[in-house]
Amino acid sequence: MKDFRSSFLITVWFLILAFPLVAVRVDIAEETVTFDWERLIWVGLGTFLISYLWRYLLQRKQEKRESSPFSQQIEIIWNRMLYDSKVYRPFLILLLLFFILYPFVFSAYQTSILATALIYIVLGLGLNIVVGLAGLLDLGFVAFYAVGAYSYALLHLHFDLGFWTVLPIGGILAIFAGILLGFPVLRLRGDYIAIVTLGFGEIIRLVLENSSEITQGPRGIPDIPKPTIPGVELSFEQNAIFIYYVLFVLTILTIIGVNRLKNSRIGRSWLALREDDLACQAMGIDRRKTKLRAFALGACWAGFVGVLYAAKTSFVHPQGFSFMESAIILCIVVLGGMGSSLGVILAGLVIVLVPEYLRAFEEYRMILFGATLIIMMIFRPQGLISNVKRQYKYQPKE
Repeated sequence: MKDFRSSFLITVWFLILAFPLVAVRVDIAEETVTFDWERLIWVGLGTFLISYLWRYLLQRKQEKRESSPFSQQIEIIWNRMLYDSKVYRPFLILLLLFFILYPFVFSAYQTSILATALIYIVLGLGLNIVVGLAGLLDLGFVAFYAVGAYSYALLHLHFDLGFWTVLPIGGILAIFAGILLGFPVLRLRGDYIAIVTLGFGEIIRLVLENSSEITQGPRGIPDIPKPTIPGVELSFEQNAIFIYYVLFVLTILTIIGVNRLKNSRIGRSWLALREDDLACQAMGIDRRKTKLRAFALGACWAGFVGVLYAAKTSFVHPQGFSFMESAIILCIVVLGGMGSSLGVILAGLVIVLVPEYLRAFEEYRMILFGATLIIMMIFRPQGLISNVKRQYKYQPKE
């Protein structure tokens, strides 16, 4: 009854405030004023139902604060799929066949969209190392992405190096950039890390934008060659499919690598650092090396995929690596679930594909997208797939 009364009062106040916009119709040509009472009633009913449903869901959330066991089961199945392929081998084979045959079943436009989604999945998995596992809030992750992209663009522009030569160089340069960023934040915690990393990302963007003699500044660098197979000439469509497969292989390697790191000694050090850095140091873990490894390894994947991004678009410019890109990558990690690889993959697909397929609602798609993120953060703050903590049982020998 209390929720009913509160929703009714909210509806009344909303209708009073929105009355001139909802119900009043002014015809300047005819110089008349009419009142659309039917529309006002429908808006009132919609406001009441949304308010009542919102309060009902908030009450259910307070009654049940524990994570859904369904998501935990999905994460357990995901881990088994990676490490116990004998049980789930048929499913893995079908999933791999779907992605392998995707360019031949769907159009080039759909393939290009999925390739973009794969780029953001790799970026999300890389940032998941820094934020999800190590607990270091990085708001300048796009800087490593820019380092990889501009590595290919500049090395081809000034030294005429090819894609396969620059690909490992882009990852190595991104690792050095990660270590360079890691040193100033070794003694920082919490929001201070976010401020420093945000500044680092903006510094990289401004350097690229103002170094016109080297990077061509705001004009960007065009005509970046796409990757090719030695001795084989590829058409434009064939080259797009080839880039998709390169991104697909990189995504698979990233998934395997990140999961191996998460379950290794380094991964357990990151988790200990995330939970309590003082207790982590008391247990004999070097916090400095642990943070530097997180920044370096996370940046490595961003450098690789940055080279692929430059090859895919054939053009790079500083505005393509703004803070909004870092925010989108961070949204992928938070929406998917901190530390959850499967969650990051699903969130990457959702954040890239949903706005693209809502082009029919072009005027409202960003509102729907933002509302979806707000609802997720309120009713499921642990993300789509919450990370399942491993449990170890001691079994004494008989």
